[in-house]
Amino acid sequence: MTKTDSSTSPIHVIGGGLAGSEAAWQIARRGLPVTLHEMRPVRETEAHKTDSLAELVCSNSFRSDDAENNAVGVIHAEMRMAGSLIMACADANQVPAGGALAVDREGFAQAVTDAIAAEPLITVAREEVTGLPPADWTRTIIATGPLTAPSLAEAIQAETGQEALAFFDAIAPIVHTDSIDMSICWFQSRYDKVGPGGTGSDYINCPMDKDQYDAFIAALVEGDTTGFKEWEGTPYFDGCLPIEIMAERGPETLRHGPMKPMGLTNAHQPDIKPYAVVQLRQDNALGTLYNMVGFQTKLKYGAQAEIFRMIPGLENAEFARLGGLHRNTYLNSPALLNQSLELKSRPGLRFAGQITGCEGYVESAAIGLLAGRFAAAEHIGEPLSAPPPTTAFGALLNHITGGHILSDDEPGKRSFQPMNINFGLFPPLDPGAILRPEGGGRFRGKDKARAKKQAYARRALSDCAKWLGTDTIAADAAE
Repeated sequence: MTKTDSSTSPIHVIGGGLAGSEAAWQIARRGLPVTLHEMRPVRETEAHKTDSLAELVCSNSFRSDDAENNAVGVIHAEMRMAGSLIMACADANQVPAGGALAVDREGFAQAVTDAIAAEPLITVAREEVTGLPPADWTRTIIATGPLTAPSLAEAIQAETGQEALAFFDAIAPIVHTDSIDMSICWFQSRYDKVGPGGTGSDYINCPMDKDQYDAFIAALVEGDTTGFKEWEGTPYFDGCLPIEIMAERGPETLRHGPMKPMGLTNAHQPDIKPYAVVQLRQDNALGTLYNMVGFQTKLKYGAQAEIFRMIPGLENAEFARLGGLHRNTYLNSPALLNQSLELKSRPGLRFAGQITGCEGYVESAAIGLLAGRFAAAEHIGEPLSAPPPTTAFGALLNHITGGHILSDDEPGKRSFQPMNINFGLFPPLDPGAILRPEGGGRFRGKDKARAKKQAYARRALSDCAKWLGTDTIAADAAE
């Protein structure tokens, strides 16, 4: 294919999952031709069972649909406002799930497949793309997900210069900062070290005495863990040993590893040396999230929440995400992508979906939606308008492309971690945004937390509507 004007030269989308299907739909609904490349059934994956587009390989749940109190519900609402095909097909194939949006997985995938097939501006090419796009593909979106084919992954690795692209992703739990008890914890870097951009007080420290430490180690060793799936046959990679595996190697292992107390003085009890210390490092530029340093884990979610709340200062911790260890393929996006999801080293090449460092069905589709809009706007010469960071769209995009702090204080470890949408990614609220319930009285605890979430949601949906303006499209193919 040779380069032609925007009316005839298609935008290429590689990957027919949720992100790729959504990106292709958004492009086509703006009157532009698009070629959607999907390697199934020419090449199968270890997880997919059909050749349908947008096949759900894990749960059939899109999680909470509560747009007043839950960040996932907010991104659902924003996607509906933006004419999302994925949300239209999910709504049309909903099954009972309480406050969650769950779908008939076969019906949902078939609805997406049928909608794409019926759109005359979309051509589905059933073929494997084995390398980066050729020069005559002027604009391309790669949305190949965590099961990117090895040849394409190698080509991406060669282009980006990143040491590893496909590996077991070790994720430490991430905690909402305002749920940490600072009457127990304190800010301090080890030995008060001032690193690049640091102050010497860059970590939140949680102290433990010997009895607390011994009880914690016993709970880790006895905790319920998850096993690897058969197709996840890669062993642990260097520097990312699960914390419970370290605990099994001996009761003192963690106290001489990530929980060592050296170089730290408890600001609340300076005369008492902690027996062990759990450190949390700032995880986003806003300072609303902190991750537990060295706490990658295979513990099941219920066990994680119970055991990690044994840590002094984290008794009431609210987790933005819990830890995990699984096969994943994703970019170091804050270093590699600009705010329109374009690879900095190669203009015209964008990424979307889980490969950018988001997690979850709706998050992947939302980033596909944005990538499609960005590519279409660029193709026809319109200004690129990023969603405000106060929206769920913008908060997730900001995490992927620039909101994360890149750390070099732990050589061999990757700082950027995939993330689901959560209110911890949103900028702080303005004073007065949290509305007190009528009738006065005490306003704290769960009531205040609920009001805070509602304030985030109101602001997000209002700002998203302003961003979209009249630029809304219909997703009526699933109706």
